[in-house]
Amino acid sequence: MNRYRYSIKSGNKVLGVIPARGGSKSIPKKNISKLNGKPLIFYTIEQAKKSSLLDKFIVSTDSKEIASIAKNYNVEVPFLRPKELSKDDTGSVDVVLHALNFMEKKDNTQYDFVVLLQPTNPLRSFALIDEAINIIKNNNIDSVVSIVDVGANHPHRMYSLNSKNQLKPFVKNLKNQMMPRQKLPSIYIRSGDIYVIKKNILIKKKSLIGDNTYGFVVDANETVNIDEKVDLDIARLKLKNFY
Repeated sequence: MNRYRYSIKSGNKVLGVIPARGGSKSIPKKNISKLNGKPLIFYTIEQAKKSSLLDKFIVSTDSKEIASIAKNYNVEVPFLRPKELSKDDTGSVDVVLHALNFMEKKDNTQYDFVVLLQPTNPLRSFALIDEAINIIKNNNIDSVVSIVDVGANHPHRMYSLNSKNQLKPFVKNLKNQMMPRQKLPSIYIRSGDIYVIKKNILIKKKSLIGDNTYGFVVDANETVNIDEKVDLDIARLKLKNFY
């Protein structure tokens, strides 16, 4: 029995890509750091498996150790990523394009949508994955990107410093720099949970964000992006409520 699910309708095939580079400066071996007894990448793999709309998903890594761990969870790791696509400054779009090209040749098929699932976002649920895919399939848009409200870190409350350490409002010409947070306009930042994009837009723009992008708002309490060690502690606490 093939463990991968394929869409009944043609022209709607979706490829998921989990990028997991071996190197990390902020947290050594970040993508397989232990989080409540499981490697970080486990949480993304588990939810991707539960998705009903991913026709196939793979792990793209340059690390034999990460590849072995992923395979232990019955996930396809069809290649070891080339060194030139595993550097600190390698963009996610290049990793996704490489995976897409490889899998289309390997499977002798064409994918219409690509989903980026970063393992550094362990709270992302399969329901969120499927909802994002449904949004792009059912609307005339280029891409779907998850975002989260910046909350207290609002640009209207930020300052820069000049050479004399004098405070300068980051947003100029504000009438009231001390406006209560509740009255500030909503501002969002990418949460990192999910990117869904049409293949033709991905190839044309060489970007994971199209001109016509749907902002998929996620609850700040239901997301965490692992960047520094403190984020692991936050994730451990949030995961207790998630599972």
